[in-house]
Amino acid sequence: QRCALMGFSSTKTAFLRARSAAVRIACHRPAVAAAATTFLFLSFPAVFPPPVYAASFHTFGMTHVTNRSGDGTITVSPQNEAAQSALVVICHGLGDTSEGFADVAEHLAGQMPYVKFILPTAPTQPVTMNMGMPMPSWYDIVGLDERSNEKCKGIEQSRDTLRAILKKEHEETGLPYSRMLLAGFSQGGALSLFTGLQLESEEQKLAGIVVMSGYLAAAKSFKLTPGLESTPVLHCHGSADPMVIFDMAKKSQQHVLEFGVKEYELKSYPGLVHSVNMEEIADVLAFVQRVLPPDDSCKVKLKDPSEMSVKELKAAIRKAGLGSKAVGLMEKGEFVKLLKDHREGKA
Repeated sequence: QRCALMGFSSTKTAFLRARSAAVRIACHRPAVAAAATTFLFLSFPAVFPPPVYAASFHTFGMTHVTNRSGDGTITVSPQNEAAQSALVVICHGLGDTSEGFADVAEHLAGQMPYVKFILPTAPTQPVTMNMGMPMPSWYDIVGLDERSNEKCKGIEQSRDTLRAILKKEHEETGLPYSRMLLAGFSQGGALSLFTGLQLESEEQKLAGIVVMSGYLAAAKSFKLTPGLESTPVLHCHGSADPMVIFDMAKKSQQHVLEFGVKEYELKSYPGLVHSVNMEEIADVLAFVQRVLPPDDSCKVKLKDPSEMSVKELKAAIRKAGLGSKAVGLMEKGEFVKLLKDHREGKA
């Protein structure tokens, strides 16, 4: 257990997925270790989708479309992308990928049809604590104690990755930062906290930050950006977490509050280990709905279909799940009409 940190060792229990009237319970990828070893290996159950090397699309509930790209990023977007008025970025834990929280994103999307979700996958790199074994990791982890946690090589690069995601969404759609939220589990939660409170200016203040079983990483180098003090933080943590112990969550809360953050709610879940449960996901949903309520005045500004190239039109049509309706279309004007009708609710 000493060397099984963040999402690397956890059991993902009780993830909700709203599909028809059923609730799907997904189990986290368990770690398996021999008793004499000092590091753990992940086991990937067959219930998880196989790796996807090319872009693929899946439509569910007629409200959202899930896109899996070749770089490991999963995007869950409103089927009518013109309906988007908010963004949530979810970061997975150590040793996992974006697939680990795809079900959670789709469940949340089913409750908030105006929100787009982006789930990036961390770069694969050696992790010192696990004998240098390469795995998806947002930064290097040397050990579990507070002193070791001061060394988080690579966290600045991962912070810049999240900044780039937010910036791209803002520049391409006009979505304000105040309609964006960072969330993550374990190491991903630590990255979200580290990034969300250190964005470059007050104009980039987020709607909120969600930390699940995480902590404040690289605390000695952390500096709250002036103007971001009012960013609300929800920190959910199992009281029985043997990896990132609950005391570490309390110290993270205390440290961030001392920097001047005004709202940092720490919620404990009795008996919960390094994982999440249905109660926690419900709390996360309630928090996101509070800080990102529906707001049509913030809808994204999209490129006019008539100004798109045929390649752009076809990509937008596929992303919207309209492939079957595009069969047989030949002229650019036909693609333009299909996409326009879709955005206006006619298709």
